[in-house]
Amino acid sequence: MLKYRLAIEALRTTVLNWLSYLVSSCRQMRTRRLKAWTLIELLLVLAILGTLMGMAVPLYHRYLDKARNTKAISDVNAISRAVMDYMIDHGAIPPDTLDQVGWANHLDPWGRTYEYLRIEGKSKNEIKGKWRKDRWLVPLNSDYDLYSKGKDGKSRPPLTAKHSRDDIVRANNGGYIGLGSDY
Repeated sequence: MLKYRLAIEALRTTVLNWLSYLVSSCRQMRTRRLKAWTLIELLLVLAILGTLMGMAVPLYHRYLDKARNTKAISDVNAISRAVMDYMIDHGAIPPDTLDQVGWANHLDPWGRTYEYLRIEGKSKNEIKGKWRKDRWLVPLNSDYDLYSKGKDGKSRPPLTAKHSRDDIVRANNGGYIGLGSDY
């Protein structure tokens, strides 16, 4: 009987050792599985963040463009008022340059100077090819042209030109100030 008890006790110890080994290896396997799931979850989170960033970045750039356009419109309006004040003070003739109204060194939101061309009081030969025109090639203004070249920094006299669509223009002798593409 003692033999059987020792054999059973040895078997019991072996089984318990074997079970504890299985339990510990199962824990290690679970930990390994959890790490694998964590990697998959991480990849999913990165995919979701990438998608959100893909949507957010263009919206942010659109917001910046709109803010810059608004700033340029505000500046063109302020310059127009300064030119009008000059015209009132100096006999209804626009200044030759923006320096005469204190706006020569001011930059648009894209870091370039505002473009100015006095039309009134000059011969057509002096301003030919320089003044801004609408889609029917009719000049936008009869007194002076004032505009920003916009985001791309390029401009052509007719507003229908590709490079003029993003320009901030003054048209109808100050009756319209805004995007060239909206005029």
